[in-house]
Amino acid sequence: MDYFAALRFFTRSAALGSFSRAAEEEAVKVSTVSRHIRALEADVGAALFNRSTRRLHLTEAGRTLHTRAHGILADLDDARSATRELNSRPQGLLRVTVPGTFGRRHVMPHLSDFLGLYPDIRLDLTIENRTIDLIEAGIDVAIRTGTLRDSSLIARRLGAHQRIPVASPAYLANHGPVAQPEDLQALDAMNFASTSDLTWYCRPSGSTPADLRGVTMAGWIRINDYDALLQATIDGLGVALLPRWLVAGAIEAGTLVALLPGYTWSVDTTWGETAIWAVYPPKRIVSPKVRVFIDFVAQRVRDQHDWQ
Repeated sequence: MDYFAALRFFTRSAALGSFSRAAEEEAVKVSTVSRHIRALEADVGAALFNRSTRRLHLTEAGRTLHTRAHGILADLDDARSATRELNSRPQGLLRVTVPGTFGRRHVMPHLSDFLGLYPDIRLDLTIENRTIDLIEAGIDVAIRTGTLRDSSLIARRLGAHQRIPVASPAYLANHGPVAQPEDLQALDAMNFASTSDLTWYCRPSGSTPADLRGVTMAGWIRINDYDALLQATIDGLGVALLPRWLVAGAIEAGTLVALLPGYTWSVDTTWGETAIWAVYPPKRIVSPKVRVFIDFVAQRVRDQHDWQ
């Protein structure tokens, strides 16, 4: 038995929940994956999976092996990468996850250029708003927006992620001027569905978090998609607190108006650094394919002068 191949088949089967999907990903027959898993089970003297008609589930023994197998394979990949690093070109399968609206607007339009620059890279892109466990899912790099949770992941800041209150000119014409944050309370607030309450927080730009104040909004619409929330705001259904990278074009076109530009805004009281990030699992050596992808996206973000 090729033990490293068996461990790789094992970890990918666990992540994907299927021998057939692992086989497809690794470009081998399903019987090859099954044979290696059976050999592993015979070697450790325990079943590694509970098999059902829909998905594989790790047993207690499987979970124990899975935790250690990730470290073993990571060390092997690091050793191979260290040996090849000086003469290596970016190549191989690159697994990336990006949030839906940001990915569609600011990553997808540039992928043709990226793959043209690096033809030896094969891209597996997941559009997902949930925060995925990158190690468990076998993801090489994720683009995330907002404030990062504490984790063992390595993060690189790519650009600004500023929220601003916006409304359509027609809506503002019918609901009066907005001169100070409390004026927003008279407007119809629309929130992104993941927002926990209808309080928006602000402080004068350049001030400290001690100057934070909450503005309790009155709202009747929650939407779980940024593009839909943007369209509802343009259509005059109310005021929304949206990322500048989403609304800059509409502001420039005159279909939205930015309100209270002298303030910094948030949907909660967590004032960690809010930005667009590239995050990836900690490794002693960052593979060339990951490094060039992050550099490429960072440059494209810097080129967006209307919202950076």
